[in-house]
Amino acid sequence: MINVSRVQEDGYPMFADLPPLGETGERHAWDVWGRDDQLGSLNWLRPEKVRAACQLVRTGEVIGLGCSLNQPDPGPFTHRSPYRHVVDRGRQGRDDRIDGLYLQYGSQWDGLRHIRFREYGYWGGRQEEDLDSTDDLGIDHWARRGLIGRGVLLDMVQHTADRGGALMPTSRQAFSPDFLDEVADAEGVEFQGGDILLIRTGWMEWYLDLAPEARGAMQGRVGARDEPLASPGLDARQNTAAWLWDHRIAAVSSDNLALEVLPVRREEGFLHFRIIPLLGMPVGEMWILGELAAACKKSGRYDFLLASGVLNVPNGVGSPANAYAVL
Repeated sequence: MINVSRVQEDGYPMFADLPPLGETGERHAWDVWGRDDQLGSLNWLRPEKVRAACQLVRTGEVIGLGCSLNQPDPGPFTHRSPYRHVVDRGRQGRDDRIDGLYLQYGSQWDGLRHIRFREYGYWGGRQEEDLDSTDDLGIDHWARRGLIGRGVLLDMVQHTADRGGALMPTSRQAFSPDFLDEVADAEGVEFQGGDILLIRTGWMEWYLDLAPEARGAMQGRVGARDEPLASPGLDARQNTAAWLWDHRIAAVSSDNLALEVLPVRREEGFLHFRIIPLLGMPVGEMWILGELAAACKKSGRYDFLLASGVLNVPNGVGSPANAYAVL
């Protein structure tokens, strides 16, 4: 297993030293950078981390990590529908607009306005009236600095196959901290503070290969009580939140629906609640990671420069990821 004791050298508390939130047993990082902080764990992406990430570029190969803006269609969420692209033609050329665009439709980031933790509120303890009356936690705060740093890919699909198994997109397989360490060790990855972690499950590749009617049959099954949608993902329990914090992960994304394993189990909790409002950590979902995985396997390197430019939407809750890996 990877030794994370070194991360204490940065002067920040370990997860076990973060204060508990009321009687919930959950821990929060609201006072690490101050209650008025807008960036959350993106504070780990200090200039020296960005500079070091730029040194990872060897070949200059650029790999896009997002699906087209109108995919997946139909999507698995009934309340999010594809946008309508309108093109206006005139004598001098064309203009266009997008109507009805859900900023968290396809390959996306969940921002700090997306999830609150019970009555305790959003990142920093902010309440609904705080978000209604200020620009606090809008994704535009991230847009002004970008999500740029060292990306690390943990390819759960390839690791499982290398050991004679198969990671099934419709199975509820939870990736524990021990399993994350196991995959990282096999890939030769050593985590560094400020990493942007990508988790490949193969879910989006599988989903986009399905016939439209098969995709349509899955709509509304996320969170359903009867026959809910199942997919592999991060273990939702508190020790996963601790692992992410103690490794100083700046942001974490996957190619599945919710980053964490589905369906959610009440007794395990919801990882979104633990890492977005309590640790200030960006969560990415439905990225496209197959091409990147193939390039990493070929080169034997699983770290790279990652650049993601979110939309500069004041008070925005989320954004298309617009992410690229540069090898």
